[in-house]
Amino acid sequence: MQKKYKILVVDDDNAHRTMLRILVGGWGYEIFEADDGGAAIDQVREMPFDLVLMDVRMIKVSGIEALDRIKAFNPAIPVIIMTAYSSVEAAVDALKKGAYDYLTKPLDFDKLRITMERAMEHLHLKEENRLLKENLGKKFDRQQIIGHSRAMTQLLETVAYVAPSEATVMITGESGTGKELLAGAIHFNSPRRNGPFIKINCAAITETLLESELFGHEKGAFTGADRRKEGRFVQANGGSLFLDEISETPVTMQIKLLRVLQERELTRVGGSSVIKVDVRLIAATNRNLSERIRQGLFREDLYYRLNVISLEIPPLRNRKEDIPLLAGRFLEIFIDKNRKSLKGFTPRAMNSLIRHDWPGNVRELMNAVERGVVLARSEYLEENDFPFSGQTSPGPEKQALTENQTADIPRPLEAMEKAHILQTLEAVNNNKSEAARSLGITRKTLHKKLKKYGVMP
Repeated sequence: MQKKYKILVVDDDNAHRTMLRILVGGWGYEIFEADDGGAAIDQVREMPFDLVLMDVRMIKVSGIEALDRIKAFNPAIPVIIMTAYSSVEAAVDALKKGAYDYLTKPLDFDKLRITMERAMEHLHLKEENRLLKENLGKKFDRQQIIGHSRAMTQLLETVAYVAPSEATVMITGESGTGKELLAGAIHFNSPRRNGPFIKINCAAITETLLESELFGHEKGAFTGADRRKEGRFVQANGGSLFLDEISETPVTMQIKLLRVLQERELTRVGGSSVIKVDVRLIAATNRNLSERIRQGLFREDLYYRLNVISLEIPPLRNRKEDIPLLAGRFLEIFIDKNRKSLKGFTPRAMNSLIRHDWPGNVRELMNAVERGVVLARSEYLEENDFPFSGQTSPGPEKQALTENQTADIPRPLEAMEKAHILQTLEAVNNNKSEAARSLGITRKTLHKKLKKYGVMP
């Protein structure tokens, strides 16, 4: 056996537990013990086990209750139930709750060994399958990140290299650019993709509660702590933890956070036991952390610990060629959500979207499209369906230009128009007549534009 699997033996009968420790340990497994279902739950939360061998009848917390709570915490752990003949019905119920198998007492040792080996073989095959998928080089999944601009293409190319690593990542960008979405793409394209992806907004929680949220607390640690609570680090064990708005973390908490990152261990509030954690950290901020360091509001050592890989999401105003794609996707979502039958945007409406500066970035665009869908009075979204219509008209100096003068100025909107036309064609399965109607132009005009852009009509 190449890997020494960790087995948790749970039984309140000390003699029976000792016998199993000696027997199963002699088969090459590493044995841990618990004398009650409650203790088993605590151990599973604190340490990764490969299999749990558990009695049904125990005084404090029964094996069935413990099974239910262990499976809620980690559905992947195989649990073999041990039961007397009189409680076989309970064991069958345990199978329905997710137990791998059940064995009757007195145990048939040969059957026990075969059952355990079968469970370990199942785990081994799952691990081989996971590694095979990784070795095949699974295509990078954008996680619904939309954008074909050069800036976004370069960013996602970098993410494709970063995601498979274990490096801590710092994501920067203005509010509404999609930092959480990018963090999700990193996690779900990493070897930790089958583990939890836990998120917390550091700015949304008071300093007194943030420590408990991150590290957990013991029962009675403070007023209102009527039970033990696992913190986000423990919840994210084996996966990734996303700390949004990390810049708003109080300096006192930054010291404790730094220790966890360095030592990979923590202590619950009000507790004394040290808990090991295996977590990949992804942090995000819309603030200038260098400036926060100069102001004494952010620790420089924590900054360097977090900023191993730095990714900056460009604001929407700097990648306007992505606006038609984003707007089209949001239109599909909100048409379905609001049970509407809209066909698309008028050219004037799309032009107003492209010209707007979007201080709220992608989030503002999404809200604008949703508002437009809800208030739409025709089958196409029009310019005045958006809250900023009329605010993006050119200034007096541009209006004074003659038609010949404007013709001599490079027009970046042509790229936007091309993207919008191609997106519309794709949406109507390349039906030119339907695309022309959707765009508010004639089929002949559409043909000319496609020829101009070098696209076969």
